Amino acid sequence: MTIWESVRIAVRAVSVNLLRSGLTILGIVIGVGAVIAMVAIGGGAQFQVAEQIRSLGANLLLVQPGSLQDGAVRLGSGSRVSLTQEDAAAIAAEVPDVTVAAPALAGQAHVAYGNRNWSSLIGGVTADYFIARDWVVERGRAFTPTEVASGSKVAVLGATLASELFSGKEAVGEVIRIGAVPFEVVGVLADKGRADASGRDQDDVALLPLSAARLRLIGGSEVSRHAIHFILVKAVSPSAIPEVKEQVRRLLRQRHGLADAAEDDFKLHEPADAMQAHAAATRSLTFLLAAVASVSLIVGGISIMNIMLVSVAERTREIGLRRAVGARQADIRSQILIETVMLCLLGGGIGVVLGIGAAFILANSAGWPVFISPVAVSAGLAVAVAIGLAFGMYPAMRASALDPMEALRTE
Repeated sequence: MTIWESVRIAVRAVSVNLLRSGLTILGIVIGVGAVIAMVAIGGGAQFQVAEQIRSLGANLLLVQPGSLQDGAVRLGSGSRVSLTQEDAAAIAAEVPDVTVAAPALAGQAHVAYGNRNWSSLIGGVTADYFIARDWVVERGRAFTPTEVASGSKVAVLGATLASELFSGKEAVGEVIRIGAVPFEVVGVLADKGRADASGRDQDDVALLPLSAARLRLIGGSEVSRHAIHFILVKAVSPSAIPEVKEQVRRLLRQRHGLADAAEDDFKLHEPADAMQAHAAATRSLTFLLAAVASVSLIVGGISIMNIMLVSVAERTREIGLRRAVGARQADIRSQILIETVMLCLLGGGIGVVLGIGAAFILANSAGWPVFISPVAVSAGLAVAVAIGLAFGMYPAMRASALDPMEALRTE
């Protein structure tokens, strides 16, 4: 018997009992479909986390002022005024492997244009801030170091704020009011999307020269003349961040005159840490759910083995007749194995289609991204074939071991 003859016989055997074949492969369908759906949704979640890390800016270290103690109560991070522009300049000049150190002020203000107004985040920054955050100016330009030094009344708007104020009209060159102060819009940022766990829209922002923000909007009694709210330190690579973090700590302690036993008057954070931990947890949960779903594959394999044993018992005379006219034991084994693999491959194919469909339905309803991995699809089909071979071997061996004369006598 040729392989194609065995396949033809297998197709006929499967199609004769469609209902039984369908029920037999149900476990494979459920198992493969569940694994594909879990991997697709988990891959989409990991892709979303990677995009959020990218939107924050690569290789970042966030330096914030420390907290004050009010009696027995420790106030929140940033309550102490301890960071200055000079600290940022010293970090950029004295710490190796630092690309930029960008000082910044942050506040909330009403932004108005014509009869439109919007409450938005206001950032007082330097030109280095755009480098640190990997922020791209889509239209217009960023402000220059000269404008930062002179406190020019210019602004770069996030995509959301520009849309809310101008509704599709070109914003560059227009004059807006932030609080009561007029600012000329010189640029509009490319879309960055929402931040990580906070869910804050990163595009709902107006960036101003640091000196202009301090003197005209965010200064006064809130901060001292040179104090800032935070510093973004950009390292040259992810591997350099631990060393940069330690050197920044030592430099700031030295500049702030802290004794050896004194605690830091600042806080160091890696913004990507929390999202990377979230990504690791997502991967673990995906693998766990996929492992649980894989139990269905084992159950489906046992079901297929059971049905194939029944099929061998029903076709004993047929097998005896084939042996009597010259079929070898290897021919009988290959025929039963091909039938089993065909059932499993059919179930795997249906499972892949249903799994992809379920992943898209669940993701669309929950607002998640979906990542269909060709590797996962191929692995699902390969596992289905492997189950067919593993669980079809015993029925195939049993069929090939039948004595032709005894098989022909079977009623």
